[in-house]
Order: sequence, then structure tokens, then C-alpha cells
Amino acid sequence: MWIGNLETEDVRTPCIDGIKVTTDMWLDDHPEFLSNPLYIAGHSYSGLILPIVVQEIAKGIEVGLEPILNLKGYSLGSPLTDHRIDQNGAIPFVHGMALISDELYESAKKNCRGDYYINSRYFLCAKDLHAIDECLYGLNKDQILEPRCATAAPRGKEIGGLRRSLENSSRLHPPNSLPVFGCRDYWYLLSYYYMNYYDTVRRALHIRKGTVGEWVWCNSEHYVREINSTIEYHLNLTNEGYRALIYSGDHDLVVPFVGTETWIRSLNSSIVDEWRSWFVGGQIAGGTRAYVNNLTFATVKGAGHTPPSYKPENCFAMFERWLHGKPL
Repeated sequence: MWIGNLETEDVRTPCIDGIKVTTDMWLDDHPEFLSNPLYIAGHSYSGLILPIVVQEIAKGIEVGLEPILNLKGYSLGSPLTDHRIDQNGAIPFVHGMALISDELYESAKKNCRGDYYINSRYFLCAKDLHAIDECLYGLNKDQILEPRCATAAPRGKEIGGLRRSLENSSRLHPPNSLPVFGCRDYWYLLSYYYMNYYDTVRRALHIRKGTVGEWVWCNSEHYVREINSTIEYHLNLTNEGYRALIYSGDHDLVVPFVGTETWIRSLNSSIVDEWRSWFVGGQIAGGTRAYVNNLTFATVKGAGHTPPSYKPENCFAMFERWLHGKPL
């Protein structure tokens, strides 16, 4: 299941507890696939959307809403999950990556009292956070080892500090200046022209004519942000026995793995497979840990905010093993 901003044909929206859940009628036309295991996957800002969608589908199954789906679990990559925890994880991350000095890190910890999100309004804390911002100026936050290129699809509001909400990193509009060919942002430039200048693409995707004008990346023009945390949804779903794979690029500063590990620990689940390396082709591909509630966490070595685009072979191996219930 993919959650995007293109409205497709043949869609119905049943309502569960006042929340609309979109079900593709494709399954009505192909009932032979209803018994197939269903896993729902998303990435980044989907961390604030997908767990809610999965829980609503689970509720629909409980009350017998048809078609009855064989929901087994979900997967999220670099998921924005809790604004406070995710943003607090950025400071120890940049220190661990040697992007700020020990002295500045210790000062920020002291003056912000360990909570950079809540206490950023206080003078000494704000002063340290500003100094950290200065150290990170010009850094590519999607993948800290890669150069920062001209943005192919400029952000609605450039990230001007770690204290600002992480979703502001979304690319919104076509470019005013072109990225260098070969730069990763060039891919986003191509996607913009691909989706807007080829009618055959929209026909192939069964997009209803007239429902979408200009396609933009991560369109949030009419989006209302109401949820700051989805930790409770992860707790509910995993306690109900649904499987979960949460993974992070270990060089991602948009949603650092440090914050993700923090909220996973807050679930208070016992560890069944202690932290270890996982391998692809005889090489370390990252680290992983498994919990008693069917939750698996993994890092992808060398990957940025969209791990499959940086390490496709390793991410495919990770996902395939997880789907088949094998240890990473």
C-alpha cells in the first residue's frame, strides 16, 4: 500500500469511528488475492500517518468490515514518530558524528537540560542551539556525507534550525535553479517533469482526469497537522500481534536513528535478539535488534533519509528476510 497525493479511480472510503479509510476496490475484482498476507509500508512523514491507517484497518477487520484483509504488519523507514523525541535525537547524533565539539555538546546538554525541543526558548539553550546550527550550515541533512546541491524541488520552508519541525524538509515545488547532473536531487527534478508532462503516466496510473493539476512532491497545501506522536499506535499494534519493521539510514539527520531508538525503547518491550550486525554479500549492512512484540529495528549502513535509494540491494535483502520471518 502506498500513500501518495494522487487520487486514483475506483476508490471507496468506508468510515470507522469517524475516520475515513480508503480501500482499493481492486481486491473486489480480484478476490483470489484477499488471503495474501498484507503488509503496509511507508517512509518519513508517513510515520505520523501510517500507524493510524494500519490501526483503522485492524479495527475494520475486528468488526468484520469487508473485504476482510489478511493484515500481518507494517514497515516504516526513517519515520517521523514523535516531534519532541525525534528532534531531541538530533543533538547526540551530530555529536556522535563529530560535527560539533565535546564542549558545545556538554554545554547544550546542561543549558537545555537534555530537552532541546522544550527548552529552546531559554536564552542559554537557544544560544547553544544557534551555535550548533552554525556548525551544520551547508550540511546535507538527508545524507550528511553527500554534498548539498541546489534543491531540485525547493522546500516550503527551509530548515533553519534543528528546533523547527522536521516535516519542513519536504520538497514542494519545481526548481528555480537546476541541481548538478548526477546530484541526488536531480532525481526529484526528473520526477517532477515526468509526472507533469507525460499524460501517458497519469493514464497508466489511472488518475482521474481533472482531479490533479500540477503534481508536486509532498504536497501539503491543504494538509492539517494535528498529531505530534504516534507512539501509542505502535504500542497498540505490536501488542495486538502485528509485525513491525522500523529501519533508519545511519547518516540521516532529518529523522536521526537516535530518536527512533529512543521511542522504541519507550515501548518497554523485552529484547529477544540483542544488538548485532547484519550482513549482505559478506559485508556489514547495518545493525539490528529484535523485540518480543514482533518489532524489529535496523539501521542501514551508509544510507540517508531514504535508505532504499542509497542502498537498494541491502534494503531489498532486509525487507525480503523480514517478510519471510527470517532474522536479518
